[in-house]
Amino acid sequence: MTVGGRPPGKGPGKGKDSKGGRKRTGALAGSGSREASVRVHTARGRSTSSARWLQRQLNDPYVAEARRLGYRSRSAFKLIELDRRFHLLQRGMRVLDLGAAPGGWTQVAVAAGAATVVALDRSEIEPIGGAVILTRDIDDSDTPRLVTEALGGLADVVLSDMAPAATGHSPTDHLRIVALCESALALAETVLAPGGAFVAKVLQGGTEGQLLAHLKLRFASVRHAKPPASRSESAEMYVVATGFRPPVD
Repeated sequence: MTVGGRPPGKGPGKGKDSKGGRKRTGALAGSGSREASVRVHTARGRSTSSARWLQRQLNDPYVAEARRLGYRSRSAFKLIELDRRFHLLQRGMRVLDLGAAPGGWTQVAVAAGAATVVALDRSEIEPIGGAVILTRDIDDSDTPRLVTEALGGLADVVLSDMAPAATGHSPTDHLRIVALCESALALAETVLAPGGAFVAKVLQGGTEGQLLAHLKLRFASVRHAKPPASRSESAEMYVVATGFRPPVD
């Protein structure tokens, strides 16, 4: 299996194809060959579930390729695939990445040639070249002001890969991730430029009625997508809203 694309940290001038346009970072594609899998046995101190998680990580080609290309997480490929489909990231943009730790999506935005990328998370994030790190909560009252100052203006794209810790109780998990999406959207509405885009993680079934209605009010287009890098057994998907329409005072 192969992955195309430019590793994070390389100069923006190397992201063009032979026709002079921006080359989109690729994602995994089947090569027709079958790679050898690794089996992990339970051992003293290791539960069956942790052994399964470790085996999945060891046999996941996205994990291996993220390590090879220098991405901090396999989720970087989810944004790469969403960008390939929806053309979200363009050179010179201002991008806000919410719940950014450990920084995979931020790396993709920087590699795409964004002029300014702000990564926000409550957790500490190791420095990323070309990005501004803000360690704070999305709901803090001064977050919109600090984000706008760090961006140097309004954002062209607001990204959110935020997700709560899973409880295993589907209705609870759904409500919690919708609440995070609502918080991300509330911030986006204060920092997005007209015509901007908003991307957020939701669960299978998409956004619930009230939130979806609000998105359709504020954006010209609202779609749901599950990128190939999202594990098939995962209930996650993404809402992609483009063409932001700010409220009229």
